[in-house]
Amino acid sequence: MIKKFLDYLKFERNYSPDTIEDYDADLSAFEQFFRKLDPQLTWETVDADVIRDWMEDMMDRGNAARSVNRRLSALRSLFRYALSHHLVSKDPAHLIRGPKADKPLPYFMREKEMDRLLDPRMWEDTYSDCLARTIIIVFYETGIRLSELTGLDDDDVSFINKELKVTGKRNKQRIIPFGDELAKVLQDYERRRDKDVTRVTDGLFLNRKGKRVTNVQVRKMVEDNLAKVTTMKKRSPHVLRHTFATAMLNHNAGLESVSKLLGHASISTTEIYTHTTFEQLKKEYKSAHPRA
Repeated sequence: MIKKFLDYLKFERNYSPDTIEDYDADLSAFEQFFRKLDPQLTWETVDADVIRDWMEDMMDRGNAARSVNRRLSALRSLFRYALSHHLVSKDPAHLIRGPKADKPLPYFMREKEMDRLLDPRMWEDTYSDCLARTIIIVFYETGIRLSELTGLDDDDVSFINKELKVTGKRNKQRIIPFGDELAKVLQDYERRRDKDVTRVTDGLFLNRKGKRVTNVQVRKMVEDNLAKVTTMKKRSPHVLRHTFATAMLNHNAGLESVSKLLGHASISTTEIYTHTTFEQLKKEYKSAHPRA
């Protein structure tokens, strides 16, 4: 049943390979759990109590509420699919509620830290540094996701319109405008790339071998370079996405506009950044006001 569901996600819902892999891992973990609990159990005979036992087992093993809820969400999706395709006669997951989780505020870089990081004097005159600096600036000035950045081709950049065509989750496309600064940075990067690298792909961002940079390579670049200016534990590309959103809101961008630029399906996802900017305001008030 899992395979049929994963094929449905792949071919009918256009889910990414990474997302499908996550679903596979979560659903297989549940199947292993209930078969170990009782070898006679099947997807048809599993009931709500078995699912609750699984959740309790995960919590006992130290899984965070967020992880448990993600796996429960995958299970709900599977049962909805199975019920609609007559693979099971009931859905034991639809009334089960996951554990409550506090929503952590996003990590983000301060503007001063970004100014220091992007200062050309911080970088060497090498292709590797040119690539890393350009990637960081693209994250910071567009707020795109990691997978969206590594998926960019040269044709996705319009220097005439100063627009970036991005393919997001479930192959949804959106257009992101950019300014003169990023246009110059990208043009300088492309000149350096075409001089130093023999390309074997249409990708915009290429490694030394001329291949499209991987998610792992980009994560390493970002983490290593953010470490130069911040002591934050979290230094991922997503931190730069958070930084973009926070900077936009701090400079009076509308919530709806920021939501569209980020490619959020719901504006409620974007609202967490309003909490971040408020927390920042509170900190600045406490450090600056004489009576605070």
